[in-house]
Amino acid sequence: MNLKKAALATALAITATGLSVTAQAADKKVLLKTPIAFGSHLPALGTPIQWYADHITQTSGGTIKMKIYEPGKLVNPAEILDAVSTGKVNSGYSTAGYWQGKLPASALFSAVPFGPEAGEYMAWLFFGNGLKLYQEMYDQGGYNVKVTPCAIISPETSGWFRKPIEKPEDLKGLNMRFFGLGASVMEKLGVGTVQLPGGEIFGALEKGAIDASEFSQPAIDQRLGFHKVAKYNYFPGWHQQSTVFELLINKDTWNKMSPTQQSAIETTCMATMTYSIAEGEALQYAAMEKAKQNGVEIRYWNDEMLSLFKNTWLEVVDEKKTADPFFDKVWSDLSKFREGYALWASNGFLPRETQNQ
Repeated sequence: MNLKKAALATALAITATGLSVTAQAADKKVLLKTPIAFGSHLPALGTPIQWYADHITQTSGGTIKMKIYEPGKLVNPAEILDAVSTGKVNSGYSTAGYWQGKLPASALFSAVPFGPEAGEYMAWLFFGNGLKLYQEMYDQGGYNVKVTPCAIISPETSGWFRKPIEKPEDLKGLNMRFFGLGASVMEKLGVGTVQLPGGEIFGALEKGAIDASEFSQPAIDQRLGFHKVAKYNYFPGWHQQSTVFELLINKDTWNKMSPTQQSAIETTCMATMTYSIAEGEALQYAAMEKAKQNGVEIRYWNDEMLSLFKNTWLEVVDEKKTADPFFDKVWSDLSKFREGYALWASNGFLPRETQNQ
């Protein structure tokens, strides 16, 4: 009797495997032509989507391939959302903060001044209402895209300056490259801001077109050579305690995929988020040590400046909530989640100074 059961179980397993292979073979093959907003040579910023492209073929059973186009080669970074929505390309990789001129709430799905950090951000996205609101934003805006978070990095530096910034008056009149919601804070403090792509920042600093810049994490900024033209690097990255990156897929393309292919897309993005945060965390301390060797002063904002940034940020929030109902909706939901999370955050973690080195 046991032999019969074993034989039946084996037969069922073989049948199930055969059905799975048959279903997989029936999936129509998809080539995702994917312009990216950040060069694939930039660690934790551009490397995750290359890692994704290297793995999605295997996780999809060979039915999905991705071809990456470096920034500006097929579509300019600022045009990726429109290009994916209209079907000019069927996918794209960027960060939602680039679209805040069209969708004010988009920056809340990219990087939020004064938090959340990466763990909390992912908790809200995947176990709060974050993902639902993220897709709702694009749907309400009339964009024909499916959005999937596909990478995340931890804090950035908050600026490279040619001179020390000790008091509010030191900011007034500066021209600075600044991204996202933090730019609104700096503008209220008398800083003229521009949003330049990474590849243009060094030249603008070198020629004096801008006086200062923030861009990303130390290992990324090092690749771009900022230490050669600005010697004061400020921390913490109050404006970007973590940053989420998105894979956008044209909805017509998405809807034609099988459930297995859609699952492969989303699951591989989840794996890529792990890859990106781990890579980023592994690289920063060595980059900071190298910066010091190159004559860079690593500085931590004093209490006066941090309080100024935070209070000004809260003013910006009030203005944006009044100006855009969906921003208000997302901010309220995120804030409610963070209020609950604060009980855990304030009790669950050791202060850094008490941890073993």
